[in-house]
Amino acid sequence: MSIDVNQKSVEWVENETVEQLLKRMKYTFPLVVVKINDKVIPKKDFPVSIIPDNSKIVVLHMISGG
Repeated sequence: MSIDVNQKSVEWVENETVEQLLKRMKYTFPLVVVKINDKVIPKKDFPVSIIPDNSKIVVLHMISGG
């Protein structure tokens, strides 16, 4: 059982939330956008959004500049 995170195969963990996955993958960026199977997950839902097995996840790090 696995999931795809930014085109990298990662072990799937049952009942893992988006928030937990970000910690496990060491994504510590303050501004990120997460998509699971092409659906954007609102940041407020990271602690409660469970990742299904075989999901394709995209984590985008947002940066600002000027």
